Amino acid sequence: MTRPFDAAPRPLRLEGRPVHAVGTFRIYVCGITPYDVTHLGHASTFLWSDLAARVLRATGSRVQVTRNVTDVDEALLAEARRRQEPYDLLASRQRFAFDSTMTRLGARLPDAEPTARQAVSQVVDLASALLERDAAYVVGSTVYARGAGTLARAGLDEARALELSAEYGDFPRDPAKEHPLDVVVWRGSDDVDADVSWPSPWGAGRPGWHAQCAAMVLGAYGSGVDLHAGGADLRFPHHAAEALLAEAATGVAPFARAWLHPGIVSVNGAKMAKSTGNLVLVDDLLADVSPAAVRLLCLHRPVSEPWSYDDAALERAATLADDIWAAAARPGSGSGARAVEDALLDGLDVTRAVAVALEAGGPAARRLSEVLALG
Repeated sequence: MTRPFDAAPRPLRLEGRPVHAVGTFRIYVCGITPYDVTHLGHASTFLWSDLAARVLRATGSRVQVTRNVTDVDEALLAEARRRQEPYDLLASRQRFAFDSTMTRLGARLPDAEPTARQAVSQVVDLASALLERDAAYVVGSTVYARGAGTLARAGLDEARALELSAEYGDFPRDPAKEHPLDVVVWRGSDDVDADVSWPSPWGAGRPGWHAQCAAMVLGAYGSGVDLHAGGADLRFPHHAAEALLAEAATGVAPFARAWLHPGIVSVNGAKMAKSTGNLVLVDDLLADVSPAAVRLLCLHRPVSEPWSYDDAALERAATLADDIWAAAARPGSGSGARAVEDALLDGLDVTRAVAVALEAGGPAARRLSEVLALG
């Protein structure tokens, strides 16, 4: 189904609000830290951002997707030291493996894919802007940004914020900080990682995690972005700090006009993560089921809802893919295709869109299959 070239794009509604863009719809996706294989938690986040872009394109919008690669990171450096290999070689190999897996899932490659290493000079510029606005300060060769404002952004009490800050490596007990929630924009090098550092006005060092994404968004899109996507576990401290840094540096708010936070995937009640040893690897799933089944496993649910993986869920997703393909083979009527699009534009409501497609069949089911990239 094609649209007249002069048809106005239809807005995507997220959290009950329409998100319009003038010209190109700009999407930024928090990408991988490339030190391990692709698991279902990764795939879920990136399939949702892929769907958002597909829905917008299918309903008339021009879309640009930028997805970063965090190839300067403590976890990556630690894994490279454990393997006794250069961190950049490890990052390149894992990045290739990730792209290969996501391509098998039918996810479109981003239009731009900046890396943290490429953004070092942009982080230096960001730090300089924050210092000029008195939103940051220097201790030794480290630049800290004042981060107390992240509390209000996240709607958390201070005790929970400090707990999360410690969990995600922001070291709230760092004695050099003026406030426990201040965040590192530029981290001065120590002897252990002196080989992974770059010059700056404050001494050799490397960019802080939150500052990397803030700098890459500003470098790609200017002062802000239409839609920022990333897993729900990144709401705090990462996204709250990232937005605070960007707005403090530019004076422009909001940094992101809308956010997409897909729900966390768990197994047996624990968040899927390498540290918990409960990873479900995408390549393993694809050995047994179609890419369409994995896409539906991740997408056939409310986008922000946390969910738990088990084998029965995968089997249901595989059956659902068969049902959609069978519905697409029926004659049906043309009226349901628009209803499928309406559901997807309304908060990416895949569940409702699937129900419409299965009932209407024909063009509606084929439109759903096309937009969801079910093959």
